[in-house]
Amino acid sequence: MAEIVPGDERERKMAGTNIMFELHSLNNLIRRYFDFSSHKKEIETITGNNGWIIDYLAKNADKDIYQKDLENHFTITRSTVSRVLRLMEQKGLIERQPVAHDARLKKIVLTEKAIKINGLMREDGERMEQILIDGFTKEEMQTLSSYLHRMKQNVSISCPPCSPRRLQEPTL
Repeated sequence: MAEIVPGDERERKMAGTNIMFELHSLNNLIRRYFDFSSHKKEIETITGNNGWIIDYLAKNADKDIYQKDLENHFTITRSTVSRVLRLMEQKGLIERQPVAHDARLKKIVLTEKAIKINGLMREDGERMEQILIDGFTKEEMQTLSSYLHRMKQNVSISCPPCSPRRLQEPTL
């Protein structure tokens, strides 16, 4: 039998795993869960990255957050963030406010509408998080988080244009 090198495709097939398929499948299940969530009607206008950005801005309401912060945190490109923010502004979810120390910068601030929506999304998100981690130990969760972070780093290294400047360490 031929030698199997760790990470070799043959080893993966023998183990019966296809990580990319499993991650995609899990993402689909999570998306479907939110499609049928109890607050779906109230948060209907929230699409794609909007929910994640609203949550990030709400959690960091005590800080000035700029477009570059979103690029780095979500590992998405400047053009994507710019387009998403423009649409969020049109939907009345955010405002871009100038800052005193640099006329070129505009901090991103949630509107009252987005703050209300964030509360509903947070309820659904906390419920999903509990479903996802049901039966996992703290150590297993930390290990999984570490593996996912490593996968993100692997993709970033092999495809520099796919990822903004740096990846942040996972937080639990």
